[in-house]
Amino acid sequence: MKFSLSWLREHLDTTASVEDICARLNTIGLEVEGIEDRGAVLAPFRTARILSAEQHPNADRLRVCQVDAGEGFARVQVVCGAPNARTGLSVIFAPPGTWIPGSDITIKAGKIRGEASGGMLCSLRELGLGQETDGIAELPDDTVVGQSYALFADMDDPVIEIAITPNRGDALAIRGIARDLAAAGMGTLRPWLAETVEGTFASPLSWANTFTQACPWVLGRTIRGVRNGPSPEWLQRRLESVGLRPISALVDITNYFAFDLGRPLHVFDVAKVGGKVLTLCRGEGETLRTLDGAEHVMTVEDCVIADANGVQSLAGIMGGEATGVDAATTDVFVECALFDPVHIALSGRRHNLHSDARQRFERGVDQALPPAALEAATRMILDLCGGEASEVVSAGAPPAWQRDAHLRFARIATLGGLTVAPDQAVASLEGLGFEVRERDAQHVVVSVPSWRNDIATPMVLDQARDLPPEQAARTAQGAMAVDSEVDLIEEVLRLQGMDAVPAVSLPPVSAVPVPALTAAQVRVASARRHLAARGLLETVGFSFVAHAQAAAFGETPESLHLLNPIAADLDQMRPTPLVNLLNAVQHNAARGYPDLGLFEIGAGFAEAGQRQVVAGIRSGHSARIPGHAAMPVDLWAAKADILEVLRIAGAAMEGLSITPDAPAHYHPGRSGTVRQGPKLVLGYFGQLHPALLSERGIDLPVVGFEAFIEDVPEPKRRRRAPPNLSPFQPLHRDFAFIVAGDVPAEKLLRAVRGAERNLISAVSLFDVYEGDKIPAGYKSMGVEITIQPIDRNLTDADIEAVCARVIAAAQKTCNAELRG
Repeated sequence: MKFSLSWLREHLDTTASVEDICARLNTIGLEVEGIEDRGAVLAPFRTARILSAEQHPNADRLRVCQVDAGEGFARVQVVCGAPNARTGLSVIFAPPGTWIPGSDITIKAGKIRGEASGGMLCSLRELGLGQETDGIAELPDDTVVGQSYALFADMDDPVIEIAITPNRGDALAIRGIARDLAAAGMGTLRPWLAETVEGTFASPLSWANTFTQACPWVLGRTIRGVRNGPSPEWLQRRLESVGLRPISALVDITNYFAFDLGRPLHVFDVAKVGGKVLTLCRGEGETLRTLDGAEHVMTVEDCVIADANGVQSLAGIMGGEATGVDAATTDVFVECALFDPVHIALSGRRHNLHSDARQRFERGVDQALPPAALEAATRMILDLCGGEASEVVSAGAPPAWQRDAHLRFARIATLGGLTVAPDQAVASLEGLGFEVRERDAQHVVVSVPSWRNDIATPMVLDQARDLPPEQAARTAQGAMAVDSEVDLIEEVLRLQGMDAVPAVSLPPVSAVPVPALTAAQVRVASARRHLAARGLLETVGFSFVAHAQAAAFGETPESLHLLNPIAADLDQMRPTPLVNLLNAVQHNAARGYPDLGLFEIGAGFAEAGQRQVVAGIRSGHSARIPGHAAMPVDLWAAKADILEVLRIAGAAMEGLSITPDAPAHYHPGRSGTVRQGPKLVLGYFGQLHPALLSERGIDLPVVGFEAFIEDVPEPKRRRRAPPNLSPFQPLHRDFAFIVAGDVPAEKLLRAVRGAERNLISAVSLFDVYEGDKIPAGYKSMGVEITIQPIDRNLTDADIEAVCARVIAAAQKTCNAELRG
């Protein structure tokens, strides 16, 4: 919102400087975004008169002028190259040291072709005020010399721009800004009263309204016999100061009131209106060419103004080109209406139309102002354009905007944090236009003025459907009372100055911050971090893939087939992210990058639904390290990856088992299924099936894994006891057991671990041997156990007893024999 200082002072009686006014605007919540002060830039320039202009002795195109520029420059010599420099001409003079904005130079005294020059005679272009000319600016002959050119040209009028919050529609009126400043002690609000213009004839146009939800009340009147020429200079300057281009007197008057009172108006050319009735109604698909030259198709949700020829205006936003006024207009119909803010906002967004009228209506305008605004606009049209006014015609009725709000004085300090005396609080509200209805020592009840649509406005509560009606009504009434009181507290506080309100931190909800992530989100984030630490790069793929590719990794039910895919080869929901990862390996290997480590955390889809899968893949060879050759990736790397993911997800690692029944896309002899118990499957790992790789043209080793971290049971929440750290040193013992070749290592390790749970703290496999030193069909497995004493040192007999129990358990469970 822009306004000039002189325009503001028409509503505000104040002697405050522009700096003081801007400082106060900031403290009362109307943030100043900028100040444009052309007078400050033009301050050094003076009006002057050329006393004489002689030909320069050393240059054909230069003149030596004697110039009178007032005190200090009563007779100064200036060398000028303008062809219109002549004796007696009133001009603009720039003394030495003046910065010329149009040329970006600073004037210095010196000599030009041997003649002294103590300044510069300027054109309007050089002042940044006009276009290129052939000479210097010519001022009227009666111009007084020596005065500031900014003062002479009425340019000593700073323009202030403020930011408007969505709730402050009243601040889109210069009078509303003046009211706030007056209430904040920056002067006195000047009285404003519209002069009533009596109608002398019945209006030939009338209103009809079939869309009262969007426009509850509309007024209008005809003014005949007008002359629509250029508006007077003062009006043009007012509009130009706020960034508007003067068009014609009638249009400029409507723009003037949009800024002056925050009251949008519109004028129709009566001669261009079809029929005798203007109807406010819903659109029906008509095409309207608006005043900006664009065409818009109206919808049933748009409020339009139509005549016998069709739609002529998108009501409350922009008028139509067909009925716009021009230089030939003699009779006009002035529209002044109230529109529903929500309807205006939605229509503006639908048509991407921005206008000063929309900006004001969608924030709410003064609901009691239309009659007075119509009278004021009529008077200005009669004064500037002549003519004769008809009687006022209307449709609808004024809305019931009257409402009260209450304020408990103690709440200003408890809620706002600033102590304000009751008398001062009431005076602040009265300065803003609130009227006291009731008051005692503890609280005050005030009536809300018609221009404050943001105070004590009705609210919509999302209440429970089964709430008893009486309780729902009491709740809504209480919420309304609290909301309106908060509104009044805000008004009191901002008039005291926002910088006077102490900064207070919000009270913490608890000493320990509430978790920002759920347990499932923490699992995913942890898995992502640890896989990256293991050298895998994260990828993100589509959830849909080619049907043939999906079929190689699982079932492809018809219910997961896309009827309208974004591409012909992306027509099936993927059963696992491993499909996308293998595609990435194939793509990179074909381009010379076979050694990869990738992972993705995403959805896998099946007939029963979808679940989150952490999938990873490794291809090619491991990185080379000094002293070691690069090794092909193997299933043990994939096993380590999946076990790390499950560990991070909180799986009980001691309870996991590996079974050789991985899905068909894995190598049947070099893969496994990770289970917790006999039924719960937590993932798969292993080499990918050679046939699958062959179909893709991949001739390098590829291993992968799939982990279902959502299926990992939540750990039981137990009160954690302090760790029982033993003061005694652990000891290690190695065993070599001969077992049948089909005995899994995990079965042997589980048997050894269960032989003595109180003393054996760890069991690991360190060797597997199959060769001529042992019988055919058998293998030797080396197992290391860690014995950790807890309450006493162990004797040799104690250690031998543990070893004996280990051997017995291995023999009983796996039919193992201790190797000699």
